[in-house]
Amino acid sequence: MTDTSPSRTRAALELLAAPVIAFGSKAMLDPFMWKFSGPVSLLIVLTVATHYLRHRGESWAQLGLRSPGGWKSTLLVLPQTLLAIISILGTGVLIATLGDTLGLWDTSVVPEGVEARWGNIQGNLPVYLMWMAIVWTSAAFGEEMFFRAVLITRAERAFRGLPFVPGLAVLTAALIFGTGHFYYQGMRGLIVTGMIGVALGLLYLVYKRNLWPLILAHGLVDSLAMTALYQDADW
Repeated sequence: MTDTSPSRTRAALELLAAPVIAFGSKAMLDPFMWKFSGPVSLLIVLTVATHYLRHRGESWAQLGLRSPGGWKSTLLVLPQTLLAIISILGTGVLIATLGDTLGLWDTSVVPEGVEARWGNIQGNLPVYLMWMAIVWTSAAFGEEMFFRAVLITRAERAFRGLPFVPGLAVLTAALIFGTGHFYYQGMRGLIVTGMIGVALGLLYLVYKRNLWPLILAHGLVDSLAMTALYQDADW
């Protein structure tokens, strides 16, 4: 029987409202600060989410931003982070290569949006440090808190009563995650990043909703990418 309870309806509205606020605020910021509209809009939606969670009697700790709890759990963070790094890099390389093989895109060509956004980072230490700060605030913490913790938990509640709820929740969050990268990476970014979102979403569930390994892995992988751009290195 399909669940039509008020809590499910509320979760569906939350699941709809979250990306609307994120993408809507980004669209409004684009004319003024295109390079930074994504990170700033994400901080806006997280600020709204923080106040909303507090109003609902929830916390970020309940969604995964919590202390590991014991020495065994703390020790597990390292291998969990390593597995997440392998998942991000492995999924990214696999999907990018597959798309190249199928003729969907050419991995030797840098998307115009990527060049426009980070073309001035090479050898520019202040710009590199600025983007590293954004990597660890907006990308590592912000994206994992929003695209994994908020969207997956809301999707699970919204889809309650349907078959394969965890899978549907992960796929929904991953699709929104990929869409959030379309504006500067194009279709290749949407698909590759979306599939990385699937991998991270599954790990979020496997890790019993502990965000720390995902945050650390996300930050380290993006830091590697920023460092490669700064040094103009192939990786």
